[in-house]
Amino acid sequence: MNDIAFLLNGTPVRVSADNPTRTLLDWLRETRGLKGTKEGCNEGDCGACTVMVTDGAGVRALNACILFLPQLHGKSVRTVEGLTGPSGQMHPVQEAMVEMHGSQCGFCTPGFVMSMAVAQLNGATDHDDNLAGNLCRCTGYAPIIRAAEAAAGQPVPDWVKDAPDAGAGPAPFAPATADELAEWYAAHPDATLIAGATDVGLWVTKELRDLPEVAFLHACSDIQTIEETDGGLRIGAGVTIAGLRKAISSSHPALAELLRRFASEQVRGAATIGGNIANGSPIGDTPPALIAMGATLHLRKGSARRDMPLEAFFLDYRKQDRARGEFVEAVTIPCTAPDLACYKLSKRFDQDISAVCGCFNVTREGGRVVAARIAFGGMAGIPKRAAAVEAALIGRDWSLATIEAALSAFASDFTPMTDMRASAAYRLEAAQNMLVRYFHESAGAVASVLEVQA
Repeated sequence: MNDIAFLLNGTPVRVSADNPTRTLLDWLRETRGLKGTKEGCNEGDCGACTVMVTDGAGVRALNACILFLPQLHGKSVRTVEGLTGPSGQMHPVQEAMVEMHGSQCGFCTPGFVMSMAVAQLNGATDHDDNLAGNLCRCTGYAPIIRAAEAAAGQPVPDWVKDAPDAGAGPAPFAPATADELAEWYAAHPDATLIAGATDVGLWVTKELRDLPEVAFLHACSDIQTIEETDGGLRIGAGVTIAGLRKAISSSHPALAELLRRFASEQVRGAATIGGNIANGSPIGDTPPALIAMGATLHLRKGSARRDMPLEAFFLDYRKQDRARGEFVEAVTIPCTAPDLACYKLSKRFDQDISAVCGCFNVTREGGRVVAARIAFGGMAGIPKRAAAVEAALIGRDWSLATIEAALSAFASDFTPMTDMRASAAYRLEAAQNMLVRYFHESAGAVASVLEVQA
């Protein structure tokens, strides 16, 4: 088995691959003594462990607490200790944090400056988005944002312009192609496939699971592509949420806006579309939108492939129509979806799990509804279509009277549960209100919380 090889703060390192689920955070703190990378939540929510990772896809801010060492093979990692220059000169974001008094207790500061440094290097200036995955318990956000703004216009220091580790060699535990993955997984059907590890990482850090057999998918470049085909836009399972959002920002603005609220920049840079589907969570953000667009799922086992409507994949809570040794290879959506609208309801705007996620794709001709696909997350044990609501709309005038008459059909489609995020009654009423909102927005009303002003 090859060692895991990558660059750490510009220096080549090699790590034994005997423990493939050891996290970068633990290795940095326990083995390398680099304790500026903090352990906060240990589940990818607080950003205290943020590091800079460079590979062929560019530079990303990622959470070290749920990043396994094999995922770094052939890449470059920079921690807060490596943010200063070779002569000890501070990075512009560090200088700005000092000048703007952006550090209070200081625990979160290393993670903030790493996120800011990645944003500065990439020329990203939407600081609310860039820093949504970094939590400051001292509520010092105003000076931190001012520091990010001040640093944005400064030159990027040469010492953080890393390149991937070109001499790393073949990656351990990582098939190089989808063909290799299919052959290996068919022979090891009980193994765990790991793409971004934004979910599997918590199995290890929170549930303390032992994963005896794993395969990492980051080396399978042939499932990390998006291509236009006769059937629509085919999205490889290994495409990250960040990559998907960037690729479809013009063609699918409603989906892109939903993806903006998918966790945080650190999670979006690692999580994949295939993982979000295969996870089977009833509150996953992408399945309702994909179902509303009529997405087709592509599965593979060995050399055998099969396709199905995405909604048919979800059978029951955490149960999918997927055989042992079979994996999600891609998903296809229409090239455009002009009637799509997606609404995510959560207690926080950023970095939160949906209480209800509703996606609407209603086609009208001559003032009448000719087709409707409506899907929800958070309303059942699976992402689910609102078949009765759709039937109540199709063939009728697109009017408020039709909408109001269709509201009672929600109770036929869904029996939501009550939990810490919302009561069943609240979920049902919220879903109904989303349909009303969709109607008013189709008539030109402004309903976004980011646009409505008192």
